[in-house]
Amino acid sequence: MSAGARWRLVLAGEALDWLPTLARWHHAEWAGLYADWSEERALAELLEAARAESPVPTTLVALADDGALLGSVSLVAEDSPDLRAFEGPWLASLFVRPDARGRGLGEALVRALVDHAARAGLTHLRLFTPQHRAFYERLGWVYEAPARSAGQSVDVLTRVP
Repeated sequence: MSAGARWRLVLAGEALDWLPTLARWHHAEWAGLYADWSEERALAELLEAARAESPVPTTLVALADDGALLGSVSLVAEDSPDLRAFEGPWLASLFVRPDARGRGLGEALVRALVDHAARAGLTHLRLFTPQHRAFYERLGWVYEAPARSAGQSVDVLTRVP
């Protein structure tokens, strides 16, 4: 992807052919944060979002102008069984392909999902992250509490859409 390349964001239902690749990427990135979470389960979750008729779940997919897959972000009712004490919905699975990072796509995906939640009338959002708290705080998220997911330390953040 060249420095001047752009992207477009589409709903997962408009990018069905890319969902197996996203599932593979998601599983490779986050399997350690979820007990018994398989690539097949990751794909099932993406397909559920693609077929949903309600705002939750939703997955936004980022495609380059040439149609190449760049990343995604999801809105889910529950993100980790270990975090059930915190009420959702949750921003989840923000992923940008490594060679597409550093160009504002992650920020664009987060902002688009927050806008989606606002249009849906959701009153709050949460997310958890093991290492990217500062990124989300720059985007208006507020640190809420430390927590653990699958034995790993994570930060829980919240915001009003």
